[in-house]
Amino acid sequence: MLASRTFLPSEWRRVLASLALFVVTNGVALAAEPQPILGLETGYQRVDRFMQGLTGLESTFKQVLRDSRGQIAEQSSGTLKISRPDRFRWDYASPHAQVIVSDGTRLWLYDPDLEQVTVRVLDQSLAGTPAMLLSGGGKLRDAFTVERVEQGGEGTFWVQLVPKRGDTDFRRVRLGFRGDALRFMELEDKLNQNTVLEFVGLKRNPSLDASQFAFKPPAGADVIGDVAKSP
Repeated sequence: MLASRTFLPSEWRRVLASLALFVVTNGVALAAEPQPILGLETGYQRVDRFMQGLTGLESTFKQVLRDSRGQIAEQSSGTLKISRPDRFRWDYASPHAQVIVSDGTRLWLYDPDLEQVTVRVLDQSLAGTPAMLLSGGGKLRDAFTVERVEQGGEGTFWVQLVPKRGDTDFRRVRLGFRGDALRFMELEDKLNQNTVLEFVGLKRNPSLDASQFAFKPPAGADVIGDVAKSP
């Protein structure tokens, strides 16, 4: 049931390794009329500039998942909070409530409808995931290679990345910048599914309470994973 909802391959696949084609459902062409390909070093520089001095992010988001045939499989929305390093929180509000929290040592996935919590250790196996790209403390060049850089439609500057690890569930990530802001995040997984996240009202380095990244399983919820063995 967890894999049929929003994100995480085997726990991460849906949310962090499924991010879409070039058009969001609101009709905005994300890669319309791309300009000639730019030098790859400009991609590293653009991402490094965004990450420099970044301590956290807060945003609402819209997410569109498309299957291998390009058909819309699911549309969802919610809020995102990131506190670097290694802490983040995704709250899905629609169409199904779901909470994904990293407290810095563990990753928690809570499904209120199922009254079920899945927990796993936040380790090196997640180092090359899109979530850790934004929230991790490492350098871009350590985990990703810039594969393509282009100037897209509506002033969107696209940087396409591929993970250096071979055990991730996705093939590539595309980051779409407008001005100094990250506006889109697009992923393609190994099942040829695509997901697009559109960030709305993204705030850089907001004041975030540490308690927002702590998670305690609700009373009565089934817990999958050995919390006692977690750090």
